[in-house]
Amino acid sequence: MSYKIKEYPKEERPRERLKIIGRENLTDKEIVAIILKSGTKEKNVEEVSLELLKKYSLINFKELTIEEITSIKGIGEIKAIELLAAIELGKRIYLRDSKKLKKLENAKKIWEDAKYLMNDLKQEYFYCYYFNNKQELIKRKLIFIGTVNSTITHPREIFKEAYLTSASTIVCLHNHPSNDTTPSKADIIFTKELMKIGKIQAIPVIDHIIVGEDNYYSFYEHQDILNLQL
Repeated sequence: MSYKIKEYPKEERPRERLKIIGRENLTDKEIVAIILKSGTKEKNVEEVSLELLKKYSLINFKELTIEEITSIKGIGEIKAIELLAAIELGKRIYLRDSKKLKKLENAKKIWEDAKYLMNDLKQEYFYCYYFNNKQELIKRKLIFIGTVNSTITHPREIFKEAYLTSASTIVCLHNHPSNDTTPSKADIIFTKELMKIGKIQAIPVIDHIIVGEDNYYSFYEHQDILNLQL
């Protein structure tokens, strides 16, 4: 049985929750529900939003078309256009803000910046953050999608971008879809290899961060693990 949003306790409705707890604390489903406004007789707007998010993960929203959005029952052309307009506005804000060099001085700040790139992903995404000598972020780069190991990605792809951007240091990041940020044996081996190559290339890999939705693992903060005999 599906309840209408207006049948929810007032403090549990997405718009009210935004006012009470702040927009940054809403779930993806609640934010989409606010934009869509209403659902169908069979499904309330949160259920319609969840269906959209399941079919097209949030990371792919920036590429959605009207036809793809309206394939979800309960989302007509007008709602699709309003959602696309909201997505485009967010992209423009992000792009203009990203032109300013952002200083990310520690693993927690880097994780907070990166976790929105990797939210709700079903595969491992491997990113590199490239920094200047003031620890200001020059560029975020998606290097590959898949399990982290040296047979899937070649380090030259990581360091090629470092040369192109004149980066002084690199921080590598990848997510664990399970949200368990404990490093695997492959993570440890790969990180050790990258750090060795970084020293040779004179562009050090200063950290490798495993990104979870509500936590992270920093190799910089757990340097002893890299000294283990594997």
